[in-house]
Amino acid sequence: MQKKYNQIWLLSLVLLGLIGLFIVIQLNFNVLAYVLPSRLKKIAAILLVGAAIGVSSLIFQTLTENNLLTPSVIGLDAVYLFIQTIIIFLFGTFSTVLFNTYVNFFISVVLMILFTLGLFKLVFKKNVSVYFILLFGMVMGTCFQSLSSFMHMVMNPDDFLMLQDRMFASFNTVNTSLLGICAVVILVMLYIIYRKSHELDVLSLGKIHATNLGIDIDRLTGSMLLIVAVLVSVSTALVGPITFLGIIVCNVTYQFMKTFEHRLLIPAIICISAITLLVGQMLTQYLFDGNTEITIMINFAGGLYFIYLLFKEGAHD
Repeated sequence: MQKKYNQIWLLSLVLLGLIGLFIVIQLNFNVLAYVLPSRLKKIAAILLVGAAIGVSSLIFQTLTENNLLTPSVIGLDAVYLFIQTIIIFLFGTFSTVLFNTYVNFFISVVLMILFTLGLFKLVFKKNVSVYFILLFGMVMGTCFQSLSSFMHMVMNPDDFLMLQDRMFASFNTVNTSLLGICAVVILVMLYIIYRKSHELDVLSLGKIHATNLGIDIDRLTGSMLLIVAVLVSVSTALVGPITFLGIIVCNVTYQFMKTFEHRLLIPAIICISAITLLVGQMLTQYLFDGNTEITIMINFAGGLYFIYLLFKEGAHD
């Protein structure tokens, strides 16, 4: 057990080292009063988003008993883009709904939570295979993307330019006024999950064993699905969609920690998610001079890793 805690401390030290490197690299002391707060806000957003996506993916995989599934893989990113497209298409770039930060954030989060809960209920209502869930998510994602593309074709060019900023996740354009709200929501959700970590450990043994050991499966699943929906929706509304981050960090955490205990997996996956995002942000910001987005890099690497996991899973069947 002490070895597992040492591994978490090692991840924490690596994360702190990367945070320090991110702060000091190419730091211009002549404009320190502007650059330092900007970088600290990016770090705060990275920590929040990494924690939300990593932990929500971990819980979702525990509930589905499959390490190939994450909430983003089954079409949630396409829903976010569709919501933003609808808002701009109906109200335009000069609408109160779009430019009022809190109204746009609230609408996006509520609609995504409702869609996510509806989709989760459908998925968990029937005992279906992982491949059916993936296919269903791809079909739903394609449907929303097609609707979005149609509106892109007919909307005002100025409106479309505004929409392009929301198509890719970016930590360079995070609305800092939302960081406080998101931090409170995410920390509360993480606290509830940590309190339920022992029940999640039992659930990871399988639904039959969990029922025999006194776990209320329906109550636990319902509450965890709601928390997952909130975490994914808040993180996506804050910075935009990052489809394959959950796939990468969950499976890397399993391989690194080699344990089923969620009270150990939760801090580990938060560190690994933040490390992944920090490395990606430093590559895009300093190596590529901001000419690409972190979403493209993570989705490319995550897509290849996802294909590898699919073949690996198929080889075991």
